[in-house]
Amino acid sequence: MAPPVLIVHGPQTHAGAPARSALVLDSPHSGFEMPADFGAALPEPALREGEDSFIDQLYRPAAERGIPLLAALFPRTYLDPNRHADDIDPELLDAPWPGPRVDSGKARMGKALVWRTMIDDAPIYARRLTVAEVQHRVQHYHAPYHRTLRQLLDAAHARFGCVVHINCHSMGPTSSLAMEGIEGQPRADMVLGDRDGSTCAPALTAYVRDTLAAQGYRVALNDPFKGVELVRAHAAPATGRHSLQLEVNKRLYMHEDRIETHAGFARLQADLMALLQGIEDLIPRLRHA
Repeated sequence: MAPPVLIVHGPQTHAGAPARSALVLDSPHSGFEMPADFGAALPEPALREGEDSFIDQLYRPAAERGIPLLAALFPRTYLDPNRHADDIDPELLDAPWPGPRVDSGKARMGKALVWRTMIDDAPIYARRLTVAEVQHRVQHYHAPYHRTLRQLLDAAHARFGCVVHINCHSMGPTSSLAMEGIEGQPRADMVLGDRDGSTCAPALTAYVRDTLAAQGYRVALNDPFKGVELVRAHAAPATGRHSLQLEVNKRLYMHEDRIETHAGFARLQADLMALLQGIEDLIPRLRHA
């Protein structure tokens, strides 16, 4: 039997069950169950350096309130759900990719659909992957994740006429040469990504920005993270489908030198739950905007 690929915390939408909330959360990068066919040359602790550790746990209380939370169980270093299915890195393969390619620019950094290198540029594999291996990952990991997210969003939209999708991430505490062009500068506490205003109503971005700022966080917008495939593919603000990426600085809730939470976790979790309640209260106004 194949291992589980994802989990939906909170209310399920199978068998036609109606959505209980017009808000949907997803955490694509918090998984760390290593697939048996990974074949990485690096040890597991090194592979987890790209993980959005504990992000699914931060948002878990929302599931108890009827807000579904989709979480990947596999690591993003195996396959990144936040990439287009055709965002293929040709340097990773032992033969030409047989289909079309979408070049997001991530392949040049070794961080396309299937990562070739870690954040420190360490090679993940001691060999090139076969086309069949990558196709398997697309079919059995990428496709189910996007299909499940679409089902959750469709169910909410069908019941409420509007859905807000929060794409949940964490980021390293300081800037990187690849992203900002400068190394080691402190990042904001939160970064909101709406792809320059294209994936959600401006009122949603403004509300989230202002609420987080009022809670005492330093918030940046689309800098350095604008949002990638999960907000791009599932957003259509003109038809009531709003997607916003929310990056949380890891220093707020976990130790930088080990994968453990610290005392800030509880405060951050409470603030995020208050934010989600406010978003739910805002949604009727988005529907009539």
